[in-house]
Amino acid sequence: MSGIKTFYIGTGLTRRQTLGFAAALAISPAFPSFASDEIGKVVDAKGEVMKTQNDIETAIRTGAPLANNDLVATGAKSFASMTLGSDTKILMGENTEVLLDSFLAEQGGVLELVSGDMVFDRPEGTPKIDLTIRTTFGQIGVRGTKFFTGKSRGNFAVFVEHGLVEVKSGKTLRKVGAGEGVDIATDAKTRSLFGGDMSDTKKWGKGRIEEAYKAVGLM
Repeated sequence: MSGIKTFYIGTGLTRRQTLGFAAALAISPAFPSFASDEIGKVVDAKGEVMKTQNDIETAIRTGAPLANNDLVATGAKSFASMTLGSDTKILMGENTEVLLDSFLAEQGGVLELVSGDMVFDRPEGTPKIDLTIRTTFGQIGVRGTKFFTGKSRGNFAVFVEHGLVEVKSGKTLRKVGAGEGVDIATDAKTRSLFGGDMSDTKKWGKGRIEEAYKAVGLM
């Protein structure tokens, strides 16, 4: 599987907060984005859901179109779900930010979970795509599956409902199959420079699965 080998290392600020710094460092005039072609849309928005493109933040509602380089963010007690292409669905919990870095329908690309909790869902039987999801704690290689990623019981975690993902944190790579999950330490004392210490794969119980799905509004 091909995939980029860079990581977004947490700074204590959300991506929305850092946009102002990026604008201040710009040394050339702003030009219209050429990545404005629609790649998906918001299918459900509850509460405060915002989209930032070219440093311009707007409130979005159900049906809003999405494009590459959109940063989609939810506020407190807010949830959103979006479709990318014809079969990929992303569900976002509260206080979550997802950057649509570069997505090509039915092929894949790169997304970034900047903060919060999300579920990635492609129905079983749909064509596989080659997608990388970057996170603060490592990266996830996806080839068509359904999984949760975000905070769970004090750690950053990945749980796979069906399919298979590859989770890389630091020098550790785990293949996580259906019904399994991994935890990545979020404590600064145990984190390495390029990710936290990752557990072995293990089966998740019903209670923990329900907790994870509740975080994105599925329960």
